[in-house]
Amino acid sequence: MFETLSDKLEGVFKRLSGKGKLTEADVDIALREVRLALLEADVNLKVVRQFLDRVRARAVGAEVLQSLTPAHSVIKIVNEELIATLGEPAKLDLAGPAPHVVMLIGLQGSGKTTTAAKLALHLRKQGQRPLLVAADTRRPAAIQQLQTLGKQLDINVFAEDPKIAPPQICADAVKHASQANYTVVLLDTAGRLHIDDDLMKELEQVKSRTSPQEALLIVDSMTGQEAVRVADEFNKRVGLTGLILTKVDGDARGGAALSVRSVTGVPIKFLGVGEKADALEPFYPDRLASRILGMGDVLTLIERAQQNLDQEQARQAAEKLLKAQFTLEDFLTQMQQIKKLGPLTQIMGMIPGFSQYAKEIPEEQTEKQFKRIEAIIHSMTPGERRHPDVLNARRRQRIAAGSGTTVQDVNELMREFKQMQKLMQQLGRGGKGGRGLPRIPGFPGLG
Repeated sequence: MFETLSDKLEGVFKRLSGKGKLTEADVDIALREVRLALLEADVNLKVVRQFLDRVRARAVGAEVLQSLTPAHSVIKIVNEELIATLGEPAKLDLAGPAPHVVMLIGLQGSGKTTTAAKLALHLRKQGQRPLLVAADTRRPAAIQQLQTLGKQLDINVFAEDPKIAPPQICADAVKHASQANYTVVLLDTAGRLHIDDDLMKELEQVKSRTSPQEALLIVDSMTGQEAVRVADEFNKRVGLTGLILTKVDGDARGGAALSVRSVTGVPIKFLGVGEKADALEPFYPDRLASRILGMGDVLTLIERAQQNLDQEQARQAAEKLLKAQFTLEDFLTQMQQIKKLGPLTQIMGMIPGFSQYAKEIPEEQTEKQFKRIEAIIHSMTPGERRHPDVLNARRRQRIAAGSGTTVQDVNELMREFKQMQKLMQQLGRGGKGGRGLPRIPGFPGLG
C-alpha cells in the first residue's frame, strides 16, 4: 500500500537522520524532496502546497532546530500533518430508528457491488441485520452478481423485475426492510458518470424516496486525482456523507487518499484492502499515516487477529512453543490461522521494522511458499508431524514425492523448524542464544 511514496519518504528521513543538528537549509532541501514525492504520488497540487507550508512553519522553529533529535522531530511533524490532511475518522451514521438506509453510488468498475457485500458483512459483525438491494438494473448480470455474493455470505438480497425503475425498487426495499425487521438497507445503485444528467437525476430520485442517512461514493483509489475530481462532482450534485476507497492494497502512489478529504471536504469512512469479503477496514487517519511513513499499523493487525484468530488455540500454541512441545501439526494450524489475516506481505507491513521485508518479498512468492509448506506437512503421517525426529532419508523421499516438492525442500523446512524450536526453547528459559530476528520457516532471509 502506497509503497512508492513510502520508499521516497523513508529515504528523505534517513538522510535527515544522518545529519545530526539541522539547519533551515537542511529542512528546505528535505521538503523539496517531500514535495516531489507527493507530486509523483499524484497528490493534488493545492493539497501539497498547504501540507508543506504547515510542515515548514513548524519544522524551522527552535523546538526542532535546537533539538537533540531534530530528524525525529521533523518525522513527528510530518506524521501529525499527514493525519490532519487525511481528516478526522468518521463512522457510519446509524443513529435513530431502524432501518437505516445507506446509498452506495459510483462509476462503473469502481468495485461498488463487491463493496456493498463487504460492507454488509462488516455490519453483520457489528450486530446489525443488513439487507442488500439490487438496484443496478443497467449492467448485465449485476443483480445476479449481488445475489451470488449474498448467498456466499448468507446475507439476504432484495431484487425485483429489472424493468421497474430503480427509485421504485429502492422504495419497495426500504418498506420491506421495515416490515421484516432489517436494521440496515444497502442500496447498490448502477454505476454512472457524474456528467450523465439523466442518471444523476435518477440518483436524486432514489435519495428523495428513501431518505438515506448515508450516501457513500465508492472510489477506485488507483485512479489518483481523477478519483478526487469524480468525488467532488458527485458531492456537488448528490451531497455525499462519506467515501469508500477501493483497491487501496494495489495503490502504490496514494494520491487519492491524501487529496480527497482536503479537496471535497467529504470524509473517508472505509478502505477496501483486498478481494476477500472481509477485506474492508474502517478508515483511521493516524493508522494510514503511520503506514505511509513505514511505521507499521499494529492496532489494525491486533483487531484483525481478534476477529479472525482462535484466541485459546493461539494461547495453547504459544505455551507449547515456549516449552519446546510445538509440533508440525501445531505449526500447520498456526500458519492457516495467519493466512486468515491476509497476505503475509501485508501483515509484515503492519509490524514496525518489518516493512522493508514486506517490500522485498513478492506476494506471489509468499503464497507459493505457504502452499509448498502445507503440501509437505499434509504428506506426512500424523505420527511424523508430532515426532519429526523419525524422518529418515526414505521417509523424506516419500514426503517429497507425495507433496510434489524436492527432498531439499523437505530438508530446508525441517532445518528451519528445528531452529525455531531451539530459539523458542531458549526464550522460554530466558536465554540469549538467538541473534537478530527469528527466521520464518520456509522464508529464507527473514531474520
